[in-house]
Amino acid sequence: MSTATVPRVTTKPHPQVDDVTWTQLIEAVRQSGRYATRPEAEQVTRTVLAALGTHVTGDERVDLARALPGEAARLIASQIPVTHRLTAAEFVDSVASRTPGATSATARWDVSSVLGALPPLIGDDLISRVLAQLPPGYALLFGRADLSARSRSRS
Repeated sequence: MSTATVPRVTTKPHPQVDDVTWTQLIEAVRQSGRYATRPEAEQVTRTVLAALGTHVTGDERVDLARALPGEAARLIASQIPVTHRLTAAEFVDSVASRTPGATSATARWDVSSVLGALPPLIGDDLISRVLAQLPPGYALLFGRADLSARSRSRS
């Protein structure tokens, strides 16, 4: 049997992830976004992760799904990847369009609340790999400084 046909085996990128449950993820988002209720935080999390699932592909998509609790993994994995990745601003607007009554400002808060809750739960290494796939500007949504080529060229 050729090893080329064997899927790559990856390990969990962060040792704590084995202990992360859907409830813990929702609680992290609830606290991050200061949502009043768990159902509100859960709806925001579902919407943002479903949108993210359309933009992450390849090994990073697989590893992200493996790093997240089962419910979150299904949200990522069940999405059909887009052929054209949106800019960070367009991504926020797409989340706004999926959320009744949302504006760009509230959607940015929602996106940042969910994506900003991920690094402590799944590890910075995987987040860095995901960000490497996405257009410039997404780092801010994950709670990181945006060190895109444009930012570096100013120094």
